[in-house]
Amino acid sequence: MLEVLKALLLGVVQGITEWLPISSTGHLLLLDELISLSMGPKGKELFMVIIQLASILAVIILYFTLLNPFSCKKDTTEKKDTWRLWAKVIVATIPAGIAGVLLDDLMDTYLYKWQVIVIALAVYGLIYVVVEKKGRGSREPRITSLDALTFKDAAAMGAFQMLALVPGTSRSGSTILGGIFFGIERSVAAQFSFFMAIPVMAGASLLKLLKLGFSYTRSEYLLIGVAFVASFLVSLVCIKGLVAYVRKHDFSIFGFYRIALAVVVTIYFLSTGR
Repeated sequence: MLEVLKALLLGVVQGITEWLPISSTGHLLLLDELISLSMGPKGKELFMVIIQLASILAVIILYFTLLNPFSCKKDTTEKKDTWRLWAKVIVATIPAGIAGVLLDDLMDTYLYKWQVIVIALAVYGLIYVVVEKKGRGSREPRITSLDALTFKDAAAMGAFQMLALVPGTSRSGSTILGGIFFGIERSVAAQFSFFMAIPVMAGASLLKLLKLGFSYTRSEYLLIGVAFVASFLVSLVCIKGLVAYVRKHDFSIFGFYRIALAVVVTIYFLSTGR
């Protein structure tokens, strides 16, 4: 039962931190240190992959009608617009997709360390605070709807998504801030950021699954299943909440939170002599 509760908590944290710009990697690293699951290394790696897939499934379910080009509720024009939206998502996915495939092993070996995550948390936190402070009172965004988003805008957000390959940066934070930088309204940038995550995270997860295989114990599958459901349900709530939040608020609070988390993680690991 204790292991099930641990899995449940990890799933909840994944569902929250995957979409808020505060780094799911940083939180899961610290949480795993505090309440480590009784699973083998491969089982634990599969666990992390599956709960990410749960978060992606939440996006697909939540925006299914909007993302479905075959919907009988849409007329010909609306279906064309949906295909066009997917084309923009693919364009935005290409940079991070290529970099992720080429650098996957390199990142696992050299970047998944607490020192890297702490630096990313602090630096991005500072960037959030500075950018938002300078952006107050600036001109109105030029892009206020998904339809108005151009392929050039999609490619620009895709370039920012590459920065999220470094653990601790936050994929959603990088892409949304990138969108804001290029004049895209926060809520539009947030929604498109969610859509960008589908091929990138699904592709990366499937690549991991092929490497890991499926030979695990029943107890490991139980823990993975519990965390999957938790991550999925919490992601549904957080996605809706973030879109509503960014319509009226900036990212400053997330910036301060990231800096505080970086301090906490640093103190923890230094105090344990690691």
